[in-house]
Amino acid sequence: MADFMRLARQGLRAYRMYKRVSGSMQQNRGQDSRPDMQQRPTPQQGQYEPQGRYEPRGQYEPGGQYQAPSSQPSSGGRLSKPYLGDWTGPVNPHYDPHPDGRPDPGEVVWTWVPFQEDHHQGKDRPVLIVDRAGDYLLCLMLTSKDYDNASYNDPNFVDVGTGTWDRDGRPSEARLNRVIPVLAADVRREGAVLDRQRFDDVARELGNRRWTR
Repeated sequence: MADFMRLARQGLRAYRMYKRVSGSMQQNRGQDSRPDMQQRPTPQQGQYEPQGRYEPRGQYEPGGQYQAPSSQPSSGGRLSKPYLGDWTGPVNPHYDPHPDGRPDPGEVVWTWVPFQEDHHQGKDRPVLIVDRAGDYLLCLMLTSKDYDNASYNDPNFVDVGTGTWDRDGRPSEARLNRVIPVLAADVRREGAVLDRQRFDDVARELGNRRWTR
């Protein structure tokens, strides 16, 4: 009887040892089968490149003013297509600015303006958009030179006041006897939204001096 009990205890110890060894092996296999989360490769983040034609040019401020970016227009700009000449057809000035970053009538934008006497040369300057013709924006060139004052009134110029298109805050005038067609792709940046009253003054003077439709 004593021998039987000794054999039973030895068998029980052997069974318990087998269970411990078997459980340890299963646990190790389970750990080996799990992926290492720290070593798992993460997807690389690509950079989104805008595909639109218009580059961001700033933000609209309360009151309709457009905040120009800090960069100044380039003095060596060129046009995306050859300049075909000044616009000589009818013009229908209409006020239609929109705060969407795209150039519209009633807004002042910067672009490369060819010289009237030599279209192969020119300079970056602000222009006022007054109308559209197909793919072109019809624009009036702005200047800070004073042609319309108490001592001398040049009928080809009309005052438009000051705006953020001029970094020095100088009063500007719009030239009425030259309409410049500009592609939207050639707009460098926007400078301001002209207020409705001043735009209407320009439109009225433009209608007095050229054929409007």
